[in-house]
Amino acid sequence: MEYDIIFVVGELFFDHPLCGTAILKRLLEKNGYSVGIIDMPKKDVDVKKLGRPKLFFGVSSGSIDSMVRNYTPLKKMRIDDKNLDYNESVPDRAVIVFSNWIKKFFKDSKIVLGGTEASLRRFVHYDYWEDNLRKPILFDSRADILAFGSAEKQVLEIADSLKQGKDLDNIKGTCIISKEVPKGFVVLPSYDEVVGSKEKFCEMQNLLSNNKNLVQKIDNRFVVQYKSPKYTSKDLDEYYELPFTRKTPSKHLRGFEFSVVTHRGCIGECNFCSLKLTQGNRIISRSEESILREIKNITKLPFFKGNIDDFGGPSANMYGMDCDKCKDSCIDCKKLDRSNKRLIDLLKRVRSVDGVKNVFVRSGIRFDLVSPEYLEEIANHHVFDSLRVAPEHVDKNVLKLMNKDKGNIKKFIQDFRKLGSEKKLCFYFMVAHPGCGLKEAEELADSLEGLENAEAVQVFTPTPMTISTCMYYTGLNPKTMEKVYVPYSFSEKKKQKRLVMDKLNKKK
Repeated sequence: MEYDIIFVVGELFFDHPLCGTAILKRLLEKNGYSVGIIDMPKKDVDVKKLGRPKLFFGVSSGSIDSMVRNYTPLKKMRIDDKNLDYNESVPDRAVIVFSNWIKKFFKDSKIVLGGTEASLRRFVHYDYWEDNLRKPILFDSRADILAFGSAEKQVLEIADSLKQGKDLDNIKGTCIISKEVPKGFVVLPSYDEVVGSKEKFCEMQNLLSNNKNLVQKIDNRFVVQYKSPKYTSKDLDEYYELPFTRKTPSKHLRGFEFSVVTHRGCIGECNFCSLKLTQGNRIISRSEESILREIKNITKLPFFKGNIDDFGGPSANMYGMDCDKCKDSCIDCKKLDRSNKRLIDLLKRVRSVDGVKNVFVRSGIRFDLVSPEYLEEIANHHVFDSLRVAPEHVDKNVLKLMNKDKGNIKKFIQDFRKLGSEKKLCFYFMVAHPGCGLKEAEELADSLEGLENAEAVQVFTPTPMTISTCMYYTGLNPKTMEKVYVPYSFSEKKKQKRLVMDKLNKKK
């Protein structure tokens, strides 16, 4: 069979709405295109399995940057960690590797990049594993176009354009290489400028956005970004109600089979997080009726046992906080509806669906956006074993540099315990973030005295295009241009984590 489109993906494909490639495949098929999948190719000849596509190869490392997938924050291979049940297999810089394999056998085929790795490397970026600045991934991969974010609208328009013999320019939510600067675009500092000046790198960081037309000079050419298209609740309803089988071919994916995505985006804007530059910094909630239809269809599946495994999005309690009236930060807006009323009503309706025994919220919530009514609802009905929250740190300066200095974690813990729930809270913390030295790590360790389940402590990993990574590379806060202490040595990073882990081990 000759396919219109062939996706080459660095992770296991499964026909489920949690798999981004599955959404794209189902959507393209709905619009009349035939789609083939080559998942987790091990060697160059693997990309030849399905032949040459009529329109294009879609290339992605998957939902995680391949370097983050393959290496720990201390740059050790994850596959060598005996404490991890690790089964991933993807080459370093998978997007570039796969693209070069395709070019080797199908020189004239169009290549479209997508996924997290491509999205976060679309401009000049700091690469932690190389400890250097790299050019946009379009240049290293020799691909034709890059679709950033979830990319459903982009992929359809790319397919339609190629089918009609049109050029691949002026497609919203994409990046291309151009010989000219388009009129009216925001000009980022050039590659030569940011390589020569950390202040210019900070200037570039402050201009990055999904919602602007951007251009950056790379040698004698330019990488051009067309701002993201607008996604709506209606769009998400269509995507998540596509006819997925929901079958998961790997034991590592079990427990996610009956998860339901309620919304996209995140208004938290944590400086270490890449969601702002992938899903965006506005909430797009699915309609209640669409979610209920999906769950009713789930109950008809022969292998459904009555439990919705996870119900939510990047932060489960941001559902219903949709607003696009201005460009300011939603989480800082006094007009933001923090009642969680729409979500509480939805949870009650979902619980009443015939065949549903439990609806669990496992993926975590923002404790600073929790109303008393919502906390009572989930504590009594929607927590499996523990409720996950991520204070990240306790030091005020570190929290400010993380943009996590909102809410009162002590009050949240008190409010949760007052409910008398048998469930526990599970806390996530981070060390070695810019601004966090040994003194701040010790302060964090001391604060864990009264916390149960404070077991998840990670070392900060600088990932491309985030504000925290900009701080790590430059030693400057790009918003203020003030100097920031950065723990660069592995010995200090390990010492910081050991301070916290020793305290946790003593508690046990």
